[in-house]
Amino acid sequence: MKVLVVNAGSSSLKYQLMDTATEEVLAKGICERIGDVQGSLIDHKKADGTKIKKQIPMKDHAVATEIVVSMLTDKENGCISNMNEIEAVGHRVVHGGPYFFESVIVTPEVVDTIDICSEFAPLHNPAHIMGIKGCQKVMPDVPQVVVFDTAFHQTMEPKAYTYPLPIKMVEEDHIRRYGMHGTSHRFVATEAIKLLGDKKDSKIVTCHIGNGSSISAVRDGKVVDTSMGFTPLDGVEMGTRCGSIDPAIVPYIMKKYGIGVDEISDFLNKKCGFLGVSDYSSDSRDIEAAILGKFNEENPKCPKTDEEKAIVKKHAQLAADILAFQVKKYIGSYAAIMNGLDAIVFTAGMGENNPELRERVCRDMDYMGIDIDMELNAKTLRQPNIVELSTPKSKVKVYVLPTNEEFMIARDTEAIVLKNK
Repeated sequence: MKVLVVNAGSSSLKYQLMDTATEEVLAKGICERIGDVQGSLIDHKKADGTKIKKQIPMKDHAVATEIVVSMLTDKENGCISNMNEIEAVGHRVVHGGPYFFESVIVTPEVVDTIDICSEFAPLHNPAHIMGIKGCQKVMPDVPQVVVFDTAFHQTMEPKAYTYPLPIKMVEEDHIRRYGMHGTSHRFVATEAIKLLGDKKDSKIVTCHIGNGSSISAVRDGKVVDTSMGFTPLDGVEMGTRCGSIDPAIVPYIMKKYGIGVDEISDFLNKKCGFLGVSDYSSDSRDIEAAILGKFNEENPKCPKTDEEKAIVKKHAQLAADILAFQVKKYIGSYAAIMNGLDAIVFTAGMGENNPELRERVCRDMDYMGIDIDMELNAKTLRQPNIVELSTPKSKVKVYVLPTNEEFMIARDTEAIVLKNK
């Protein structure tokens, strides 16, 4: 089945056309600056490496979808003969709230409920709805499916997802731990279980580490706990997000610096994490380079003097150490709640491409029987294959496993469409 996978933002639309029979990506791209009639762009890439960039006015997501379809069906640069070859559309939706436990086919009621969940993800869900409606307008007869980032985490028990707040508030306002990156965690956990020989009662910690990061404890294929909470702000240190901090810090900062509600949210989400601690960059590549005394001259905060360089180097090391320390803590605590550990999986941008992070996390974990090949780890980055880093003597398997959220969305979409035929 040819499935168009869509991830809509407020002014963007990422897409991949996938053939689920061959698992091939036929084409992919992104429409950017939707709504900016003068400056909208499309960046399209075929499987054979052909790249096309065009500046085309796109007043809304429906127009963007029309342009995507025209690119896919273009006689010279397309990959399908006509729109009818697109058999289904699968949409990524960040937040399903307490309402969606699995992927579902799009109906008016589903769209209305996604809109209700916008209170949990105000920056994401409204954009996803625009993407859904845009595709419906252009392809009204093509079935559409939504796949939720929060759904995989719905197997958590109340003791894991309930915050110790007044129970009336918890139940009526739906304040609870939801978790994010569920599609990624589900994909890599499923693949890891296969690598373990379909082991019964498997105990896996999946580490999705990127600009946004989350850690999940997956027992026998089901999430028992995850680091992100009510919002993606919770958990470990991230590129610009602070992760878990003492809640009392928030009103303290607000009062001390005269910061309002909207400002404090922006501060915690966009000015903390790697960026805040290093006072230099939110990009792990810049952080690792700074630790080695190499600096990005294009960065406005690039240090000039030796004294400034020493300070940035020190703070970059601290930022990197904080993340590794926190990931290590999550692995240990998750091993405790699962009563053991079979495998650790590193995935996403940093998980797949930052050997230094993986080394910091796995170093001094011999009490759990974790032992990785440091030489192999050092050269494992920017590659598409699964790599086992653990040595034969390691009691816990350690994998670098490239995530494929788009394929998971396509697979869910195919299954649901076929079920509803």
